[in-house]
Amino acid sequence: MPEIDRERLLKGLQGEERLLGALLLDKAAEALDKGRPAATDFLDPAGRALADDLLKYIEGLRVMAFGGHRRLERVRLVLLPHYYLEATVEPPVTAVEIRGQFSGRITHRDVLGALTGSGFRREKIGDILIDGDTCQVVLAPEIAAAVQRDLVKIGDQVAEVCEIDLEQLAIPPEKVKEIRSTVASMRLDSIAGLGFGESRTKMQREIKAGKVKVNWRAVLSPDYDVNPGDVIAIRGRGRVILEETTGISKKGRTGVLLKRLI
Repeated sequence: MPEIDRERLLKGLQGEERLLGALLLDKAAEALDKGRPAATDFLDPAGRALADDLLKYIEGLRVMAFGGHRRLERVRLVLLPHYYLEATVEPPVTAVEIRGQFSGRITHRDVLGALTGSGFRREKIGDILIDGDTCQVVLAPEIAAAVQRDLVKIGDQVAEVCEIDLEQLAIPPEKVKEIRSTVASMRLDSIAGLGFGESRTKMQREIKAGKVKVNWRAVLSPDYDVNPGDVIAIRGRGRVILEETTGISKKGRTGVLLKRLI
């Protein structure tokens, strides 16, 4: 098995991206050297995109993703040699349900704060789903028992925690709004403004403030060219996907089909 060329693969990465890249290459080397699956911690969409870009160049490596459900964002990757049977891989995720008298006021931040305040690392915690006084959290199996034992309160309210099957996760229904229109150019401010229902001027401010991500990475240039398949996200406002371009109008404008996920 050829050695992983770490310097070449990590070239151009800086800061947290380089650190994550190095950890991913460590896991890849572990899987290939030991001939068995190696699981990463939970990755957010940006981390997943980085992993996809990095790991595709490693010969003989296969990658599986597990997040509890296909529509959940945070995933753990399982890296394995190409000859390893995927059917024998155990998903490295589980889930717990948290109940309490929260009067419908519990938030994602409350739950995450309670978990990290109890000593659990963010990297071991997947998506958090909240419905009234019930919360479900996807976790790494290695911390599930400790969460059930140690998480006794969220805020000032008593919490009861029990493990559940992944099939019991209450995934909210996906809301999709389809938008067909034309734009003068494929600039980010134009496409994002159309998708999120904002003026180009306001969207330019959002972009320059670092609030807009394309394919999970912040883009600061309003004139960035958007391509079919790109995902534009603004925290708390959902995502817009440029599904396709539909041709050029007689006035020279480009037809686009967008899908906004709310």
